[in-house]
Parts: sequence; structure tokens; C-alpha cells
Amino acid sequence: MFGLCFSATVRSDAGLRRAAGGPMTTPGLSKSRITSFEQCPKKLWLSVRRPELRQEDPTSLIRLAMGNELGALARTLAPGGVLVEAEPDLKAALRQTAALLAGGHAGPIYEATFAHDGVLVQADIIEPTSEGQWALAEVKSTTSVRDYHSGDVATQVWVMRNAGLSIASAAVRHVDTAFVLNTPGDYRGLLVDQRLDDLEPIIKDRPAVVAGAREALTGAEPQREMGRHCRKPFPCEFQAYCGRNQPLATEWPIDLMPKTGKKIAAQWAIDGVHDLRDLPEDALESEQHRRIHRATITGNAFHDRAGVEQATASWNFPRHYLDFETIAPPIPRWLGTRPYQHVPFQFSCHTETEDGNISHTEYLSIGGDDPRRGLALGLVACLWEGDAREGAIITYNAHFERACIRHLADALPDLSEQLLEIAGRIVDLLPVTRQNFYHRDQRGSWSIKNVIAAVAPELDYAGLEVGDGQSAQYAWTEATGPTTNPDRREAIRNVLQEYCRRDTWAMVILLRRLLSAD
Repeated sequence: MFGLCFSATVRSDAGLRRAAGGPMTTPGLSKSRITSFEQCPKKLWLSVRRPELRQEDPTSLIRLAMGNELGALARTLAPGGVLVEAEPDLKAALRQTAALLAGGHAGPIYEATFAHDGVLVQADIIEPTSEGQWALAEVKSTTSVRDYHSGDVATQVWVMRNAGLSIASAAVRHVDTAFVLNTPGDYRGLLVDQRLDDLEPIIKDRPAVVAGAREALTGAEPQREMGRHCRKPFPCEFQAYCGRNQPLATEWPIDLMPKTGKKIAAQWAIDGVHDLRDLPEDALESEQHRRIHRATITGNAFHDRAGVEQATASWNFPRHYLDFETIAPPIPRWLGTRPYQHVPFQFSCHTETEDGNISHTEYLSIGGDDPRRGLALGLVACLWEGDAREGAIITYNAHFERACIRHLADALPDLSEQLLEIAGRIVDLLPVTRQNFYHRDQRGSWSIKNVIAAVAPELDYAGLEVGDGQSAQYAWTEATGPTTNPDRREAIRNVLQEYCRRDTWAMVILLRRLLSAD
């Protein structure tokens, strides 16, 4: 598991309890702990009582790192403020906040710290208004206001009001996807405020929520069945623990079918039918669902070799199997990019000639500088110059690779003609596979990882240190971090290359198997 370099202070329960002024027999509460409680009381209890059971995933770690980076940038966009320091402890932060307010500080305060009824909050930014009140801005890395943000902000307003601060307004300060970085370091306009004007009913409910969270923490581990709340609004890091003893309702649930599978499952659950194998085939309207049903019952894969041959007949040799890995930060790093725009930093390309010979080309940038020109030049050399100008370029989900290349063409006008010609040769193996092949071990998914595990188990991704796109972003972020030493960076280079190479080799093997007679 990779370890991102970010600043995150871990507070002890005792320190939080002392600072918040709650009962010394009860763990202290914070904004994040109340958010956890509202998602699931058991999640709160485990995070405080059994934190060693937590299993972080790369997505949550990336979100935390990006949130910290965005919070620091937000402070620079609200200049003239003072950062409240939480050292040596949170009581010091409370004292510093109180001193700034008592002294008539006339500018923003970052991480202003308040406590009430055993709940401690640290506000991202509070800014003085002309009426002598304060405006709260909660900085989020999302691109819009989410439902859970209201409870998050309401907790802060409730605590600050009861601590004696007059709040004029509260807003979520989120990322504006229309922003384009046109001048190095100029991020004015990246963040926009959306006021929350309907908080009062939620604020009124805060005492009951706080009491419920405190009660959950003082008792035994809460009992709750797993469900949608395990994934919303955040994937819970205790899912492995909570699901350890849960028997599967069935090995082949109806809802594994794509698209309307969940709706069909809900309809048949009324009659007590949960297993896909127990459904009558005529209950399924789509041919795709019927294929999944038959393959699941018989264990025999659906394989239309003739359909594959027809769909790929125009894919001329040499065939180039192409895959990108990208980074999509909320804060644009390079000129001309937008928030969350996918910028490719790596590609792998296996080239297959008509006689079956294979060659491989790859590019990887982990220095932290703009990877686009180097990667584009690598693409042109691999797929446009000389004999490489011929042949189909095979991808798995062509929309993504085409979009990456077109963004490169927009950013690099001198290479635009070559890049657009490359984009024009791209074909897509995904719909060919979806239309002509299904093995029940795919479990309703046609992702390259699920399909290759079914047709070529020796290429399973489970043994790779980087095994998916999120992990690749996580690894790239660590590799480009200023504190990453050269040996670690080289290790990351190796695992990123192995992963991207696996993606394109998997396509080679998949197409060969799809075209084979067995």
C-alpha cells in the first residue's frame, strides 16, 4: 500500500474531550465524528473504539490529500487572515481563536476553533462582514453542494452560535469546473460559494443528533445490517469488518445483472426470489440479461466467435493495443487544464503484427512536471511515424482514450494533426466483448479486469501492487511528492509500468481468445 505525503493531525480522544469540554467519561465529538454518526452509528463507534479495524482504500486517501491541498489553497484566496494553530493541543487553538475575536481581528480566520456541549469544530474559513458578524465558508473538493454538506455545516453553525459568535451566513466553497488555469499560480475563480439558506431545521436538530452520537459511543458496539449506508455518502472503511460473518444471500444474486438488475431484484424479492438461477428466463426482457442468466445456470460461457470476427474484420495490422493512466486533480497543475480534467501521465502500447510478433512501447512521467508534451511525442513516435502510421489502435472504452488524445491536441497545436489522426484510428474492444462474450465469473461486469480473470486467470490483477486506476493515481501522487526519495520513486515507477503493461497485454490475450475456436 502506498503512503501519500500529506499533513493530517491525529487527535487523541482525551485531547479532543478536554478541549471540547465534554464529560470526561465520554469520547469527545467533532464535526467529522458527527458526520460519521449520521452515516451510521456503528461507523462512529468503530472509528473511536476500534480504529485498528479500519481499512483505508486509495480513493479515500486521495480525497483526504486533495482536500488538505485545496484547503491550503483556499486560505491563499482569502488573504489577510490568521491561521489558528492546533499546537501544542486543541485547547491552545480555542484560546487563540478567542483572543483573535476579543482583539477585534478584522480579517479572515482559518481553522477558527470553537467548542460547545462536548463538540469541537474547526471552521475552514470565517470572514468578517460589514455588519460586525461573520460568514462561514466550508471548503469542499466537490464540484457542487452535496446533501451531507448541510449537516456538516449545520454542526459548525450550532457550535459557533452557542460559543457566542454571530453568524451572518454559511456557504460551501466548492470547485468550479468552468475554471481554466491560464496563468501560473493564479487560481482566482477556482472556488465558488453556494450559500446554504435552509439550515435552520437542521441546526435545531443538532442537540438531538449530538445526544444520539454520545449515547452510541457510551454503549456496546451498535448492531446494524449492512446496506446502502455503507457506501453513501462515503465508502465506509469498516465494511470488511462488518461483513466478515455475513452469509451471502446467494452466490448469484439477481442484482448482479447490469442496468436494470437492481430493479428486477427488488421486484422478485417481494416473492422471496433472490437467486438469478431461480428466475424463469421469460421474466427477462433484454437479450443481454438472458445470456447472463443462461451462462450463470449452465456454467457455459456465451461466445459468438463469428460475431467477433465480423466486428473486428476491419481492424488492420499491425494492431496497436493502447491504454492511458491519468491524474485528475481538483487543483489544475498545468496551463490550459480544468479541475478534475484527466491528464495522461503514462501509456502502454503492445503492437502485434499479422504473423503474431509482439513489441512493446511505453511512456511514464513521474517527475511532477507537465507530462503532456513528452507523452504526446511518445505517442506520435509509437503510432504515427513510419510503419506505425498504419493499423488499428485498439482500446477498451475508446471514449476515454479519444478524449485524452483530443485534449492533448488542443494543448499542443504543433502536434495536433498527428494526434487527431491517431485518435481517428482508435477502435473499441469493449462493445465487441460485451456483444459477443459472457462468462458467469464476470458477475455482470465487462471491465477488462473481470473479463480477463474469466478467460485468462493467469493475468489476474490481484497480485499487483497497483491494480486499478485509482491506485495508479495514488501512486503517481506519492511519486511526485517532494519528500519521496529516489529509491521509493523508482519502485513506484516499476509497479506503475507493470500495471499499465498488464492492461494492454490483457487486451492482446482477450482478443486472441475471442477469436479462437474454443
